[in-house]
Amino acid sequence: MNDDQLLRYSRHILLDELGIEGQSRLLASRALVIGAGGLGCAALPFLASAGIGSIVVVDHDTVDLTNLQRQILHGTASIGRPKVESARESLLRINPEIAIRTVGERAGDAELDALVRDADVVLDCCDNFATRHAVNRACVAHRVPLVSGAALRFDGQISVFDTRQPGHPCYACLFPPSEQAPEAACATMGVLAPLVGMVGTVQATEALKLLTGVGQTLAGRLLMVDALRMEWTSMRLARAPHCEVCAGR
Repeated sequence: MNDDQLLRYSRHILLDELGIEGQSRLLASRALVIGAGGLGCAALPFLASAGIGSIVVVDHDTVDLTNLQRQILHGTASIGRPKVESARESLLRINPEIAIRTVGERAGDAELDALVRDADVVLDCCDNFATRHAVNRACVAHRVPLVSGAALRFDGQISVFDTRQPGHPCYACLFPPSEQAPEAACATMGVLAPLVGMVGTVQATEALKLLTGVGQTLAGRLLMVDALRMEWTSMRLARAPHCEVCAGR
């Protein structure tokens, strides 16, 4: 690290658990973020400010006026622009030293496979089950840890799916692809603005821990928050023995 980096990341370096070695790992890391909406807009600024060296942002959508209530990387002037472009500009204002690549289209299985293969950690910040399952399949195939988050109305949940660890589940163990899951979106059901920030920042925290090897992650646990009561609860997760995605891996 040069002198400017030592100063920029000094508050990380002061942490005994991180230090220069941990910060150097972040600078050399590659994060893939699926979604530049509410969750992505909360996680991405902390990934960038923490100094993750390379970030890939995937989102096919454009900024809409209704997004601005919670998607804090986008402003009124960004309405109508691709979310990935708006997010990239905001992130580079935070930290111009990092590399940010954008994919402004809905990534299919083949592209997700290639993107995940090149990542050290993946953050699922999307809002639909089809994409979540596709991302999970690629993460299991390439043994890349997945940080998954969801937020709707006043409820949020976060987990880490890291099948590198024996006995730990994947996303499909919790939500089997063969079971028809009802699609629910904030466009029809609403979402409390700060809730996506709460979930997204926890996702960023888990990603930094995975990349540096610091602390204990949420692998094997599901963390849930009820913002109406401000109650956090946690439950243990086990690998499904006959999971359609990770069984036998």
